[in-house]
Amino acid sequence: MRPRKTENRDLPPGMVRRKRPRKNGTVWVGYYYRDANGKELSLGGDLDKARLKWAELEAKAKPADLKIMRGIFDRYERDIIPKKAPRTQKDNKAELKHLRNGFEAAPIDAITPSMVAQYRDARTAKTRANREIALLSHVFNMAREWGFTDRENPCAGVRKNKEKVRDYYANDMVWAAVYEQAPQELKDAMDLAYLTGQRPADVIAMKKGDVEGDFLTVQQGKTSKRLRIQMQTDGVKNSLGLLIDNITARNKHHISQHFVLSKTGMRVSQQMLRNRWDDAREKAVALVANEGRDGDAEKIRQFQFKDIRPKAASEITDIADASLLLGHSEQEITRRVYRRIGAVAQPSK
Repeated sequence: MRPRKTENRDLPPGMVRRKRPRKNGTVWVGYYYRDANGKELSLGGDLDKARLKWAELEAKAKPADLKIMRGIFDRYERDIIPKKAPRTQKDNKAELKHLRNGFEAAPIDAITPSMVAQYRDARTAKTRANREIALLSHVFNMAREWGFTDRENPCAGVRKNKEKVRDYYANDMVWAAVYEQAPQELKDAMDLAYLTGQRPADVIAMKKGDVEGDFLTVQQGKTSKRLRIQMQTDGVKNSLGLLIDNITARNKHHISQHFVLSKTGMRVSQQMLRNRWDDAREKAVALVANEGRDGDAEKIRQFQFKDIRPKAASEITDIADASLLLGHSEQEITRRVYRRIGAVAQPSK
């Protein structure tokens, strides 16, 4: 019997791999099933799906590695996670690490709602457990699409842990205390975050090319949602327009096109922003504590850069305007998560 080609030795008997170079320099890969008469049937270009089709044609059980969660997690991490936003990729990889510890060796058809609930209860990080179960649910749905199982999603209907929404509000005293201790690049980042209501990663990504006419354009990294934030009101530059003018004038000698730059003209990264924030906050805490204002010092200590976004949302009078600025599709998200001060009401008399 003629030995199989080396390139096909990783394939089941009767399956062959075909390769063809494309004009753009890439290589097309396809898998085929060769029957007893030498006739070839296309199995597609996805190796895992091709192996499943091979098993059906051979009337054999699914390949063992495609029935275990380890292989399904591997495929999800390889094919699905890279298509997500950078921050989501980072979160998913961390969540997947925990899911592997709990489910990696389990056959996919053996996972039940009860097992998912046990995983939820065993996790001490209750909020993270909710995110991990949501990811597991998506992994399972993808596995159904890939043909690895026809079972119902075991995550469906499993109760999530109750989450406590962060309700910290940075009042003017807290803001001023940190702002006064901040270097210029941190002040610029704080002002941009407050006036635009955007997330920290989106703030430090802002650059001159994002200014289009009278608008600052933003594409949110987390949701890919596009916004145009006005820089003029009735033909007169508003606070955002004036801020960007000041930043542009200050950075005119630097090569970088980004707004938030260090003294030397280097673009401020997330870690650099975090370091500057921690330093400014600790200086503010120490200063206020030395004045004997321990309560105020504790409020300042709790202030995080991400609290600037809900501060902006809380201080916009119209909930519709706040929701639009934050890029929310539903006002209820803005109201429930980001509005952290109560509505203004008149006394009964």
